[in-house]
Amino acid sequence: MVDPVRGRDRLWRVAATGLCFAVFGLGGLLLGLCLLPLLLMRDAAARQQSARRLVQRGFALHLWLMQRLGVMTLQVEGRERLQRDGLLVLANHPTLIDVVCLVALLPNADCVVKHAVARNPFMRGPVRVAGYLSNQEGAALIDDCVAAIRAGGCLVIFPEGTRTVPGQRLRLQRGAANIAVRGRVDITPVRITCSPPTLGKGQKWYRVPSRRFHVRLQVGEDIAIAPFLVENDALIGDALAARRVTDHLTRYFDPSGDPTRASA
Repeated sequence: MVDPVRGRDRLWRVAATGLCFAVFGLGGLLLGLCLLPLLLMRDAAARQQSARRLVQRGFALHLWLMQRLGVMTLQVEGRERLQRDGLLVLANHPTLIDVVCLVALLPNADCVVKHAVARNPFMRGPVRVAGYLSNQEGAALIDDCVAAIRAGGCLVIFPEGTRTVPGQRLRLQRGAANIAVRGRVDITPVRITCSPPTLGKGQKWYRVPSRRFHVRLQVGEDIAIAPFLVENDALIGDALAARRVTDHLTRYFDPSGDPTRASA
């Protein structure tokens, strides 16, 4: 027998989730209009900083709305580690709202966005004014990422390149590791879990779970890049170092394991 209370709760969360998606799209358009005046600012650095703070506040407001409507709950551990400049923030990617959660915590977040996102009418305004990087920049992308970090930005990257495919082995691309190795930048890792799983790869937004989902962000201690660059007291090539970093991150983000057990 179907519990009528649970049934009504689920119907409410379907409607509330749809409302959140609609608000996000409309918010992107309004945010773009609010950011357009910033284009008239002559100081590019001040323009980007103002735009990123506005995006951060918009994303934080959206998370607040999702929680108030009973769609989700959010837990952040190690939040203070994100309150620094010049970070390379790497995270796994189980759900669609991972980037919203991370950017909401970072006052000067920079992102590598898909070309399709950069051209999306709901997002292209904020992406353009905030100076986010496009993944279609080719060979220069790694150098641009390193420069963004050295300029004080907090670069957010999902090494998987897309959302995690449920039931499949975690596969990381080496682009993020190459940024860390070539830029000699330590990594600030964030392990994200979502329970029950929702808004994952291939999941429709209206397929809500049996209860509100809980997103947990665990911001770990920085992963020093220096140990990956040497072997037997001698420097190794960047390609080998990037492979070692990628292997380490794969173990770190393995959803079946403990992030503290990964070792170089």
